Amino acid sequence: MPILVQNDLPAKQILESENIFVMDETRAHTQEIRPLQILILNLMPLKEVTELDLLRVLSNFPIQTQITFLTMETHESKHTQTSHLNKFYTGFSQIKDEYYDGMIITGAPVEQLEFEEVSYWDELTKIMSWTRTHVFSTLYICWASQAGLYYHHGINKVMLPKKLSGVYPHKVLHRRKMLMRGMDDYFYAPQSRYTGLDEEAVAANPELYVVAAGKETGSCVILAYSSRQVFVTGHTEYDRYELDSEYKRDLARGLNPDIPVNYYPDDDPSKKPILSWRSSSNCIYTNWLNLVYQETPYDLKKLTDLAQASYTITPPRPEGLNDEEGN
Repeated sequence: MPILVQNDLPAKQILESENIFVMDETRAHTQEIRPLQILILNLMPLKEVTELDLLRVLSNFPIQTQITFLTMETHESKHTQTSHLNKFYTGFSQIKDEYYDGMIITGAPVEQLEFEEVSYWDELTKIMSWTRTHVFSTLYICWASQAGLYYHHGINKVMLPKKLSGVYPHKVLHRRKMLMRGMDDYFYAPQSRYTGLDEEAVAANPELYVVAAGKETGSCVILAYSSRQVFVTGHTEYDRYELDSEYKRDLARGLNPDIPVNYYPDDDPSKKPILSWRSSSNCIYTNWLNLVYQETPYDLKKLTDLAQASYTITPPRPEGLNDEEGN
């Protein structure tokens, strides 16, 4: 997919060096096509790393896509230069009257806090409420998936006995859902978190469809409202070295972390980590963009009318569908 970004975004040169097609503003303006409008709320501290991660996995779809980066107005980032944020990011007050085909809300290192204790929680809840009428499909990652499930569906998070860190197998449960199209029966995905979900509450909620899960990780991909809300509990967007960086960071802090599972050859942190999730990650994000492309109204302002039906009528659960049905 030709990712459409600002001409001088630092990530652009790196992506081009990796033979990833990135379209700049000048070329995009010569094409007669409405690009998909994708908004990314980047809550991660190392924002430039996350930009690269997400643009990589969004780069495999053949439709031009306009990326807008969003940052919190009520929180000051301490790990990204202000000049970068001022140049490449916008605030909610500037885009609240706009409409988007899709939105991604990233994880954040605040999971050990109660949701209401997060400094920007009030602003985030306004944004999550706004997505119902201004975004066709919102994809929540890691902590954001817990925040979204809590805010929209009343699902609480639970503290785990120890940090879940590594690359874990997950089973596809409902492959007829578009997000699982083309997936193998099992796929690997990175997980890096101290908290999980109240799985009993997830299973009991008729609005939620768990379409992939793991024995060690619990629910991995959850859909709601015909995929207008997508919750991914792990970090399928991670690059090869993200877990490595987190592990060595925790070591330096004296936290005595466990070695991430299924990650280093022979569990040896001195060896190059194994990248075992890229193809499934690309598939998930391409499927999500395809859903957005197929289902979003051409006139994005019609999303307000669509929301009335989409969020008040709960479709029946796909009982009987399982990982053995479909190709």
